[in-house]
Amino acid sequence: LDRVGATLSTLLAGTTATTWEAPDGENYDVRVQIPRDARSTELLDVLTVASEQRDADGQARMVPLSTVADIKQATVPRQIDRMDQSREVTLTANIQGKDARQVFQAIDQLLKDTPLPPGYRFDHGGQSKDMAESFSYAVQALAIGVIFIYMILVAQFRSFTQPVAIMMSLPLALIGVMVGLLLWGSTLNLFSIIGVIMLMGLAAKNGILLVDFANQSRREGLALREALIEAGRVRMRPILMTSFAMIFGMLPLALALGEGSETRAPMAHAVIGGMVTSTLLTLIVVPVVYSYLEGMGAWWRARRKGGKAV
Repeated sequence: LDRVGATLSTLLAGTTATTWEAPDGENYDVRVQIPRDARSTELLDVLTVASEQRDADGQARMVPLSTVADIKQATVPRQIDRMDQSREVTLTANIQGKDARQVFQAIDQLLKDTPLPPGYRFDHGGQSKDMAESFSYAVQALAIGVIFIYMILVAQFRSFTQPVAIMMSLPLALIGVMVGLLLWGSTLNLFSIIGVIMLMGLAAKNGILLVDFANQSRREGLALREALIEAGRVRMRPILMTSFAMIFGMLPLALALGEGSETRAPMAHAVIGGMVTSTLLTLIVVPVVYSYLEGMGAWWRARRKGGKAV
């Protein structure tokens, strides 16, 4: 079969015998092959191919191609690609004017509605596969980032409960992320996940300002309630200043004013939405959670001492 295939490939597809230099100085391949109008059934009787049988003198016996092949008009692929010992057909396309994730979702829905014969299946590749892997890595990075934030806060505040109050601002930021993406008409893609990772540190910063000032006020003799009220009053201005600076800094990216910026705009949409909700809700939720955790801590310490929490 290899000999037959090599012979037919040389005669029909052609082989480059030499090159020819044109008057304009360009070199062109000289391909030798049988003319298309001469490709008939009689041609198979004329052309011969070496077989594995030997003549009396030990030479390979030549047999006509008509003994092993015939000519039929058909459409066949130019080449056969395989993956994991299975044939594959690759379909490629370019995305223009739309978000890649929306296009992939539409393709997934189309594939679900398209029945396939037995033995066939669809596999995603290219940018779709790369985005799925990158999305998974980004989610893992987000989880690791939250863990490291908690560990650093535990080391800084020397407490396991106070960082919990600070990190309550993180889910509050996620609420704003979803609302921001919904209002802007964006999707949760790789760039918006990057925006969420950025947002984790920005949102935790507001809680750190409140809790640290409340701890300082309590060390100076203020009660828990008065310390939290004073922390909210004093720290509200720097919290709003830093949050507004981040929000307005992200506006040009959110408006997608530059060429190709529409792909990066979801990152700004996520940051702006998360900063708005985390800034407003942190001033309310973090002090409440902090007070409950401190009350539970005082009750637990009093119980261990056999006394009564005041």
